Amino acid sequence: MGAKRKIGSGVYRVVRFNWHFYVIAAGVLGLLIFFLSGTSGWMHIGGWILVLMAMLSVLISLLVTFYVYDLSGLYDLSWLNHPALGNHVSIINIHAGYDETTELIVSKFPNTDVQVFDFFDPKKHTEVSIQRARNLYPSFPGTRNISTENIPLKDKTTDLVLLIFAAHEIRDDEERRRFFTECGRVLKHEGHIVVVEHLRDLPNALAYNIGFFHFHSSHTWNETFKTAGLSVLEARKINPFVNLYILGKHDSAFSSDR
Repeated sequence: MGAKRKIGSGVYRVVRFNWHFYVIAAGVLGLLIFFLSGTSGWMHIGGWILVLMAMLSVLISLLVTFYVYDLSGLYDLSWLNHPALGNHVSIINIHAGYDETTELIVSKFPNTDVQVFDFFDPKKHTEVSIQRARNLYPSFPGTRNISTENIPLKDKTTDLVLLIFAAHEIRDDEERRRFFTECGRVLKHEGHIVVVEHLRDLPNALAYNIGFFHFHSSHTWNETFKTAGLSVLEARKINPFVNLYILGKHDSAFSSDR
């Protein structure tokens, strides 16, 4: 029996890690409602329209989060069933301080060597939500802490590098380029890097309002991959809000008989 996630655990964890945003939103809305109690006419009507729009925005973000992380099948990892990704000898799963996928990966590929690396550096990656996640959920056994500058593996030793909702935490463009260059270094000639991320695009803007600025644009990702010496072999949506990139070295191509 493979590892499974409980329904609702995705949205629950997002709220738990980011509760300060919801507290701030509730406080601002409370103050606005209090202010509106002393108004009338168009100011009163306009104010309540703003309140309702803000409430709707929060509700939409929670519903989208529930869909993405609990209902869309994202964590059944079916997107790893691509023929070119089928025969793994070695996998490395790299995360940014919070790991909710390694147990699922080990369950999906029980006969594969899976190594886990955590590049989170509190001096560089300052998201308070990750700090909370690290305190609440322990790392997968055997996880090794690394820097984005160095993956402690020899050249061309890995079949598959997984970066699931991790690489966007590298905010500096040059650091992100060096990190992907390092991922390419440890990759076998016909190996692949799989990147799963939200994008700074219209669906995520509609879903998360200003929160979508925490994501990188498609242009930014493509520039990072190109300057790191990697080719985008496939790019597609896992669901309307999450993108999948399959990368290889510039001189490699998909092969189903590796």
